[in-house]
Amino acid sequence: MRRLMIIFMSACLASYVSAQETYENANIAGEDLNGTARYVGMGGALDALGADISTIGTNPAGIGLFRHSMANVSFGFVSQQDGKSFANGNTTNMSFDQAGFVYSKRTGRSSFLNLAFNYHKSRNFDYILSAAGALNGASQNKLSYMKGAEGLFNIKNDNGNLVADGNTFNQVDYLYYNALLSDADGAFYYNNASNYLFNRANTGYIGEYDFNISGNINDRVYLGLTVGISDVNYKGYSEYTEALVDADGKSVGNVTLADERRITGSGVNVKAGVIFRPIESSPFRIGLSVATPTWYDLTTSNYTTLANNSSVGMYDSGQIGESYDFKLYTPWKFGLSLGTTIGNYLAIGAGYEYADYGNLDSRYNTGGGYDWYYDEYWESSASDKAMNSHTESTLKGVSTLKLGVEFKPDSRLSLRLGYNYVSPMYDKYGYKDVSIDSPGTYYTSATDYTNWKATNRITCGLGYNLGKLSLDLAYQYTVQNGDFSPFTSYYAGAQDSPENNNICDAVSVSNKRHQLLLTLGYHF
Repeated sequence: MRRLMIIFMSACLASYVSAQETYENANIAGEDLNGTARYVGMGGALDALGADISTIGTNPAGIGLFRHSMANVSFGFVSQQDGKSFANGNTTNMSFDQAGFVYSKRTGRSSFLNLAFNYHKSRNFDYILSAAGALNGASQNKLSYMKGAEGLFNIKNDNGNLVADGNTFNQVDYLYYNALLSDADGAFYYNNASNYLFNRANTGYIGEYDFNISGNINDRVYLGLTVGISDVNYKGYSEYTEALVDADGKSVGNVTLADERRITGSGVNVKAGVIFRPIESSPFRIGLSVATPTWYDLTTSNYTTLANNSSVGMYDSGQIGESYDFKLYTPWKFGLSLGTTIGNYLAIGAGYEYADYGNLDSRYNTGGGYDWYYDEYWESSASDKAMNSHTESTLKGVSTLKLGVEFKPDSRLSLRLGYNYVSPMYDKYGYKDVSIDSPGTYYTSATDYTNWKATNRITCGLGYNLGKLSLDLAYQYTVQNGDFSPFTSYYAGAQDSPENNNICDAVSVSNKRHQLLLTLGYHF
């Protein structure tokens, strides 16, 4: 058996600086609709109506509408429609979604000072992506070959392993050049492929811990400030298999690239908001909110293997791994919301949020130092200008629309309906650029990407008040479609010249999820 165990050490590929690639950054920066069952059941349209603890992270002034103290906890199930189990991923998972409390203290006849804490799962990564398609001679290994042929990097031998200078030589290239693309004479060649099969199981979450202070002034003006701490726990495992063919189109076996990536770390952000009633005699309310970037300090690591089950190439297998620290700053977020009530039986809410994800700031660490006087270590970083330029052209501004209504047929029972729309984050013609001279390219261990389209969420729910106890139930159906590519199409010659190009057409994928959420509350 032809076997090579390729161990990738940080010294082999040179640099201590690091950053992240655009599509991986976008996955971290996105958010789900999650929180209490009341909040979800109304599509998140409570930013002006307030009096729900989930508004602590959207419009903190909503906490100012509480007149009594309370505590609640939320949990349920999330199920992926039309998915199949893969690796350690399951199509249905239980989820602990929220827990928090509000302490309300009267400061005047109609004024309150409230303190609150809330945990909620802002991002649930549980998802299995499956895709398959024809390659018609294109291949992932040909992409690595063409990068070298086009002079994006210069291959050299380092202690028996083929390495290259420059940030365009990534971990996928490293595996292919050492195991598949070279022969015993030192010559390089690529292998065509007829089709591919791809599966990835994402698991994990981003947990948000929010601390709030808010005020109610004469039941007309409500102010709130929230400091949030984010906890990132992401794990993804993928397998990409190509069916290799020779020049005559006959099968010569297959090659599988398996990649495991983990991202952990924390972030901090600040949210501020105001709600006011412009007409004293009217329940109509207007809400305004702003959220700073979440300043993430993250660590990512991967373990990637190549299994060459073909009659070509020098070796049967290889493995590579790396771990590094980086920073990611998300964009500012701005919100406008409206809400009103009709008697004691109807509440109507609407909200709009905007964030420009083209302004995602991927940063690499440049070093640091130790302050002996304050006994503190400090760390410096700089923007990855090359990757951020690509992000600006690939991601765009995202608008979120929230609509919700709550009807009370009697004082104890509440019926809810909501709609939540999120415009596409990705440009229709966006792609993962493997030619960027960036640490984000350098540490990449997978070539796939998906341009996800708009997200549509339909929600409903009900609540029942048992005095001091409350029970709320919500259902959420989420639909998002996208265009998946196993690797970036590469043009080296005329677009009608297949021998000089490596073109792979995107295939359609979808993410359809069902969520059932239960909230138990206690008022005191």
